Amino acid sequence: MDALSVIPAAVLRNLSDKLYEKRKNAALEVEGIVKTLAAAGDHDKITAVINLLTTEYTFSPQANHRKGGLIGLAAATVGLTSEASQHLEQIVPPVLNSFADQDSRVRYYACEALYNIAKVVRGDFIVFFNQIFDALCKLSADSDANVQSAAHLLDRLVKDIVTESDQFSIEEFIPLLRERMNVLNPYVRQFLVGWITVLDSVPDIDMLGFLPDFLDGLFNMLSDSSHEIRQQADSALSEFLQEIKNSQSVDYGRMAEILVQRAASADEFTRLTAITWIYEFVKLGGDQLVPYYADILGAILPCISDKEEKIRVVARETNEELRAIQVVPAEGFDVGAILSIARRQLSSEWESTRVEALHWISTLLNRHRAEVLNFLNDIFDTLLKALSDPSDEVVLLVLDVHACIAKDPQHFRHLVVFLVHNFRVDNSLLEKRGALIIRRLCVLLDAERVYRELSMILEGEADLDFASIMVQALNLILLTSSELAGLRSLLKQSLVNPTGKDLFVSLYASWCHSPMAIISLCLLAQTYQHASSVILSLVEEDINVKFLVQLDKLVRLLETPIFAYLRLQLLEPGRYIWLLKVLYGLLMLLPQQSAAFKILRTRLKTVPPSSFSGEQMKQTSSGNPYSQILHHMPSGSQVIEDGDVNHDANVHNGINFASRLQQFEHMQHQHRMHSKSSQAQSRNNSTSYSSSKEVQRPEEARRPMPTSEMNKPPSRSSRRGPGQLQV
Repeated sequence: MDALSVIPAAVLRNLSDKLYEKRKNAALEVEGIVKTLAAAGDHDKITAVINLLTTEYTFSPQANHRKGGLIGLAAATVGLTSEASQHLEQIVPPVLNSFADQDSRVRYYACEALYNIAKVVRGDFIVFFNQIFDALCKLSADSDANVQSAAHLLDRLVKDIVTESDQFSIEEFIPLLRERMNVLNPYVRQFLVGWITVLDSVPDIDMLGFLPDFLDGLFNMLSDSSHEIRQQADSALSEFLQEIKNSQSVDYGRMAEILVQRAASADEFTRLTAITWIYEFVKLGGDQLVPYYADILGAILPCISDKEEKIRVVARETNEELRAIQVVPAEGFDVGAILSIARRQLSSEWESTRVEALHWISTLLNRHRAEVLNFLNDIFDTLLKALSDPSDEVVLLVLDVHACIAKDPQHFRHLVVFLVHNFRVDNSLLEKRGALIIRRLCVLLDAERVYRELSMILEGEADLDFASIMVQALNLILLTSSELAGLRSLLKQSLVNPTGKDLFVSLYASWCHSPMAIISLCLLAQTYQHASSVILSLVEEDINVKFLVQLDKLVRLLETPIFAYLRLQLLEPGRYIWLLKVLYGLLMLLPQQSAAFKILRTRLKTVPPSSFSGEQMKQTSSGNPYSQILHHMPSGSQVIEDGDVNHDANVHNGINFASRLQQFEHMQHQHRMHSKSSQAQSRNNSTSYSSSKEVQRPEEARRPMPTSEMNKPPSRSSRRGPGQLQV
């Protein structure tokens, strides 16, 4: 072989010696030989020498041979000097192959050899960059510390060569970098961040343009267990963010997708960094980010309730910045996607997130009402469920949204119907949130309109028990809420104002579900004579525990400022005879030992005795309650309501009180029938249960009621006056 004739046998023998010094001296001999051949231009023999070193040494099964081959290739390159580039295709591959050698010393000498080769060829070395980078990436995590150290020195040299070269291809390098960004080994991570930082520092290399390719990997390193790696990754990200602020051309869209995912990271530092980037993107991104608004919002809203205050602050600022941007659907702004995110976040366990989700729905309604209403079916049920939210702030905001939707008549009706339905199926909602919901809607949507609609729905309510409870709740709100002061004032004019009359008649239809609600309504409307007729129409079944509880509440309400006008009317007992009769009627229904009885009796004791004789009381208590003849009034006149004189006792200001009384009695008859049916069903269920248990009852308990008991006349309280419906 040409190589054997060129290289002395002793040199070849020493090149594979176990002693490093002998191998080193042999390598120097090779360097001299190659230098001579290069000077003579005998490249064929140089090729033969390189082939000999490769095949007989670097690929040898003997470790010392492989070591000698590596040092020999490096020496040959040094000998070639400026002419080494034409032989790199032979020299570099066997060295790179040795990086995977099982012997750590061979790997070490491979690093040393490539280092010396790189020093000689410099820029010509770039053609092998991707293979060298891949090898260095693996060696950075080598199990041998010496190999790691040698690889680190080689890495520094390669970085220097790359930064000064104009032949480096970033486009070919990025796929290689992207593949390795999710490696978990800390040494590899440090190696990768180092390269990213170095390449980003080169003016002619546009790393920012390729940032979306490795951004996720950098964010992934922020949660590394090593503080040093976290710090390096954060430093690199901070530098890139600053470049983004100063750049005119940035691909915000691809990076926004990555940031949205990282904002949900379990790692606190990663979340903070991601949300900080999103904040800057929202300020800088402009039209590019419009298609990603929904995703960004989905990342921001949960962070508003983050346990870390810094994250909460940045998330709130980002949210406000995003909401302040004015866009139109034609620009790619997806109203439906935003609504979907807001609806989903209404189920969040955190109150702050739910509040901001509602603010977004409200904002969209104000800016894009038509588009939002197109998606109403998608969000309406969720908004109704939100009325049961434990947070008062959330409930009030939900009501604001509902009120905004209900500006249209068809949506208003829809809202009230569904609201009543929710109250029906969820008793706790009516009990805990009913007053808050009704009062707020009255403020937002006009109290009269709300109450008229509720009354219309409840008038035909099939569930009589629910209707009674609902009416009692509405009546209590009407009597006590400051928001309904205007409605109370209007009702007080029922006998003189057409609008007040219409409202009274409208409410009356559903208020019939509750005797105490009707009495309260009459007291509010100052239709005292009719209130007296209602009291006299009550029968034994009507006066139960629930009725007495409601009566107790009414008596206490009579002592509040709302009924101050009524108490002042008692100063003129001669003029307000029917009012006195109503109050005495209520007193007669109360148990004497009850607190309410004592309160009402004490109040009635303060009524001045003037102009109200026993004879007058007798007259008002006998016969038709609508035909009171007072001795001091002109012949042929009748007292229609307290303080007024008219010729038709049953009609006042267009209100047919006789018809209203029949309406009330009919409704109460339905309630009594329903109650009896329920009790009978309950008894049947109880009997069936007892029979299944084979419980023996005393004979007397099973004995039927005597016919004489069943045929007894009704009690006094169940008797009816003339002109009243017979039940």
